[in-house]
Formats: sequence, structure tokens, C-alpha cells
Amino acid sequence: MLAQMSPRMEPRKKASLLADNTSFVKQSHALDSAISRHIIKDLEEDEYIPADDLYEGSWGTTGVNAGRLAIENIPDSIYFDLTGYIPAIEGKVTSRFGPRWKRYHYGIDIKLNVGDPVASVFDGKIRITRYDRGGYGSYVVVRHDNGLETVYGHFSKILVTEGQVVRAGEIIGLGGNSGKSTGPHLHFETRFLGNPINPEKFFDFELGEAKVSSYLMVKEIAFHWAKPYRNKSQEASTSVAKKKFHKVRNGETLTRISKRYGVSINQLCRLNGINKKRSLRVGQTIRYN
Repeated sequence: MLAQMSPRMEPRKKASLLADNTSFVKQSHALDSAISRHIIKDLEEDEYIPADDLYEGSWGTTGVNAGRLAIENIPDSIYFDLTGYIPAIEGKVTSRFGPRWKRYHYGIDIKLNVGDPVASVFDGKIRITRYDRGGYGSYVVVRHDNGLETVYGHFSKILVTEGQVVRAGEIIGLGGNSGKSTGPHLHFETRFLGNPINPEKFFDFELGEAKVSSYLMVKEIAFHWAKPYRNKSQEASTSVAKKKFHKVRNGETLTRISKRYGVSINQLCRLNGINKKRSLRVGQTIRYN
């Protein structure tokens, strides 16, 4: 004959079972949330391409110059939003943009120690992580929402992967002396549509801040180093104030802007290097004279 079950035993089993079920449900919810966050993050990184309208879908990963646009095809002028800038690293500029040792130096060098953390200067997405033994060494290229790309060279270690979305101030690598380098430093470049622009036009490296919140790039000035523009940069500097611009508002089209300023659509397209069929984005700067 079976012994009679104690009346206290059954509630204990139910309580234990209930606790197990609750724990299982919580773990399931936590797992579902983690999977959802991972899927959403992957979708955001796969689909998000900064300044896609400017680069027209170009996203090369073979090198710094992948998808480079000829300077003559770049718009005569464009505004760059520099708000949110964070210095890649604080340090002394040891070499500047320009001719150096019978070749051209397309960035600036900032002194650092091996292992110092280096940050992305704006929000953006990692386009390239590569090793170039005869040049940049271990380097990273980031494309930003404002249309600029930044290049970081001579890392001792890269901490990001291609396609990764990064925020301004996020550490992307550790300073080093890799590649063609005479000592530990960061080689830093700013580029637009694959073409280098002197970073000191945008940033004050001594103060660690952007020089202006919105920078007007004029092609003849920004690319003065290129042969066709060497004799035009001074002329462009004096004439830039005469050029007039319109900032696109919600719902505006080329037709509306054309009528407002009495300028043909064809002329607007020629001045800004754009196509008639291309949609305008809010905040875009359109030159109309």
C-alpha cells in the first residue's frame, strides 16, 4: 500500500514548476530581443549608405580611390555640415597637406604613441579596412553622412569591420607605425568623391574643433593642388562671395527653384553637377548664379 502523500508536497512542486516556467519565458523573451536587435542592426548596416545621393550608389572596397570621380565632374560648390565633429586624436600636427619629398602629401600627420585609441570624427559607415605595406599600412576609410570620407593610416590594430556603422568619437583603431612610416603617427585625410581636400580647411587641430558648422567648398579652391586649378584658386577666392545659393526646403523641386530665381533648369543642373531626374533632398545647397 502506497504511503499517503504529504499535503505540503504538491504546492512545492507547483511553485517550483511555476518558477521554472517563468524563468524559461524570461529567457525566451531575452533571446528573442537579442535576435531582433541583431537582425535590425544587420539590416541597418546592409542598407544604410551615407550620402548615397552624392555618391550615386558607389561603394567600392578595393582601395581609397575606388569610385573616384574626376574633379571636372564634381559640383562647382557644395556645403558640408561639420556639426558633431570629434577629433580623431589630440596631438601635434607634424606634417601638413602639400608637396613633400618630391611627392604630394594628401593628408596631415598627427603625432601619437603606439596603442593610442583613434576615433571616427563623424557618424558614418566603414567602407574599407585594409593593409597597404608600401603606403598607409593598416588603414580605415569611413564615409560620413555629410558627404566627406576620412582616411586613417598606420594603425597598429584595426578595431572595426567593413560595413560597420560607427558614431562620432567611436574608437576604430589603435595608433601605430605600420606601412611606409618613419615613426608612430596618424595619417589623416579628408576626401570628397575620392578626391583629397586639405583637412585644415575644415578643422582646427590645435583647438580640437571644426572651424565652422557649415563649410562652403568651392572646387577651384579645394582642389588647388590639381593641375587644372592651380592658377584658378586665387581667382576663385575673390569671386566666391558673388556666387549665390539656395538651401532646399521640404517639397521643393528644380522647377520651383528655377521659377523663383529666373534660372533655367538646365543651368541649375550645370552649375550643380546634377541630373534633371535626380530628386533633391532637404537641406541640399543649390547654386543658382
